[in-house]
Amino acid sequence: MSAFATYPSLIDKVVLITGGASGIGASFVEHFARQGAKVGFLDLDQPGGERLAATLADAMHPPRFVPCDLSDPAALDRAVTEVRSAFGPIGVLINNAANDVRHQFADTTPAAFDQSVATNLRHQYFATQAVLADMQSLGGGSVICLGSTGWMRKNAGYPMYAMAKAAISGFVNGMARELGQQRIRINCLVPGWVITEKQQRLWLDEEGEAEIRRVQCMPGHLLPEDLARAALFLAADDSRMCTGQNFIVDGGWA
Repeated sequence: MSAFATYPSLIDKVVLITGGASGIGASFVEHFARQGAKVGFLDLDQPGGERLAATLADAMHPPRFVPCDLSDPAALDRAVTEVRSAFGPIGVLINNAANDVRHQFADTTPAAFDQSVATNLRHQYFATQAVLADMQSLGGGSVICLGSTGWMRKNAGYPMYAMAKAAISGFVNGMARELGQQRIRINCLVPGWVITEKQQRLWLDEEGEAEIRRVQCMPGHLLPEDLARAALFLAADDSRMCTGQNFIVDGGWA
């Protein structure tokens, strides 16, 4: 028996997750599927998405993976339509997809800038627009936008990513009242340094481990499932009066 919460309001709920094939997104897919939700997830990584879907084939509603380049607005529209056709109106949207690739300000080109905005920001705006009518027809819904503490800490090494993640908080604040009048909640789920496989492979070294021990209030690694459990609450009816907020899950990074 699980020690963690279950949410009856998520059973049969249609949930759309972007960037769901790996990392935090894959944990979202697994946790929502295990709650009995009907999960559609989008990602450019087709082999990874297909593998994840196969591991969850025994769920109450096996998740549906749709390969999609989220930086292509037309492809995003087609993918949302496919999930809706498979499961019905979308009641929960998790805008998760992003790429925190390291880059230098001096080397930034206009093309790289546009691609970063498309990858880290633009799809959150238009995916939300794409599910609006669904949530209106359902009498409400929940939009969860993934932010980052990276820009809040003034980290160096990814200025375009930091800019996009800061803008997501602005988007959430800018939409909360408009959507709230239609009983649609929109919140920003803000991860700290989540130790995914990618983070371990590319950036977590002895210096990073020492920084975690020194700066993070809670011992141990912040993991994808810590974010997934917060997302479950924000998607469920339990959070019915929570909107326009930053929900930070970072282990108490001082």
